[in-house]
Amino acid sequence: MSRVRIDDSARVIGQVRLGQDTYLAQGSILRSVDDSLTIGNATWVLENSVLIGTPEYPLTVGSKTIFGHKCIAIGTSIGDLCEIGNGVTFLPGSRIGDMCIFGEGTLIPEGYAVPGGSVVVGRPGRVIRSLTQEDKNMIKRMRGGDTSLTPYLENTIISEAQGGNMMGELYEYNGKYPEISKSALLYDSAEITGDVIVGEHTVIASGVRIIGNSHGPVRIGNNVQILENSVLHLLPDNQLVIHDNVTIGPGCIIHGTEIGSGSVIESGSILCDYSRLGQNTLVKAGSLVKQRSVFADNQIIAGFPAVGIGENQEALERPLWAIRLIG
Repeated sequence: MSRVRIDDSARVIGQVRLGQDTYLAQGSILRSVDDSLTIGNATWVLENSVLIGTPEYPLTVGSKTIFGHKCIAIGTSIGDLCEIGNGVTFLPGSRIGDMCIFGEGTLIPEGYAVPGGSVVVGRPGRVIRSLTQEDKNMIKRMRGGDTSLTPYLENTIISEAQGGNMMGELYEYNGKYPEISKSALLYDSAEITGDVIVGEHTVIASGVRIIGNSHGPVRIGNNVQILENSVLHLLPDNQLVIHDNVTIGPGCIIHGTEIGSGSVIESGSILCDYSRLGQNTLVKAGSLVKQRSVFADNQIIAGFPAVGIGENQEALERPLWAIRLIG
């Protein structure tokens, strides 16, 4: 008998494999491309976290691992009994051993390996020490005094990645109602409010919130993807403009900026009001673009706050972790 608990506003997209007593909390989202996401027994994914697996970068998580609130994990391998703080990000190809502890806001870079029994903090993350007995006692206490591992009992869940073009919720604000192109795709837990226009073939993923209230208009171009649990808003007397073919990764905050066509904003990034990014800009995961920052075309930017670290020599391709449309 299945003992998987999925809260009402959690979402599973694609085929995932979940162990017994797995828990998906409110607003958490699992997206699997071609059966590429597996989670062990009694692992918890807490509120507004996003886990994504792809054939190129499958996502596997062991048993009795706990993700805090608003974590992001894309194409990573994480062991058993890990304690993952709020807002931690794991990037594709990273590998995490058993019984590791991650401080809040830690970012694990692509391809980075963390040995078992490590305490990791920082952006980018670094191992600061091995677990102490006190750390191990904490991990055991947080699991009700039981760190034993039981044989894996799999529950396969299959959910359609797409179920229609207009599933999300649209809300009027002060007489202005969102205008959504007929070819756009809104996932069912997305919400759009007020003065917002969404272009052709654009995808608004699960858990996205776009708020175009009295502060100003939101204009989103064609063939844009805004991925899971991202939030778009703006300050008064401003506007938010996203040009064609932009990809915004999961867990981003985009606030009153202009993003040039063909740009890629990686997971967990924050773009602040009155900033402007040129065409074909790559914002690396977890970056903070300060208010009124201006970057020219073809820039690679990273950091907290973000600075230019290089230049794109070719047009950016849509990342492997983006949504793959059928048909």
